[in-house]
Amino acid sequence: MAIERATVTDAAAIHALQQLAYISEAELYADFSIAPLIESVAEVKNAFQGQIFLKALAEGRICGSVRAKENGGTCYVGRLMVHPDFQNRGLGTRLLCEIENFFANVGRFELFTGHKSEKNIYLYQKLGYEIFKTEFINEGLSFVYLEKLR
Repeated sequence: MAIERATVTDAAAIHALQQLAYISEAELYADFSIAPLIESVAEVKNAFQGQIFLKALAEGRICGSVRAKENGGTCYVGRLMVHPDFQNRGLGTRLLCEIENFFANVGRFELFTGHKSEKNIYLYQKLGYEIFKTEFINEGLSFVYLEKLR
């Protein structure tokens, strides 16, 4: 399975993967209006202007992706996703490690996930991220922010 930098021509495929990969999150929170599900293809395309996207390729298709941007010495990681058929094979770990390698010059990484997303939190903590803040969004959702220092 290859991991490489994505280009704006991959936006539609990444959007389609995002729609599939984030259904489980929406179900977990009983909220299908979460940002990854309402983001349009045009918005994904626009995100390429300020962010680096990586894609994982298997069987001729994109089966995983992550995006990130650097600001003030911190790399903000977002939208780490793996196709359901490829989950629990270490692909999320590989994508996160690759984006960290891409931003080797920064001293801090930051990401967030929902408070009920125990598998995500476990993965991030296993890779050296520590919870530093929880933000109440509404009765059913709080964001858990994690950071990793170099």
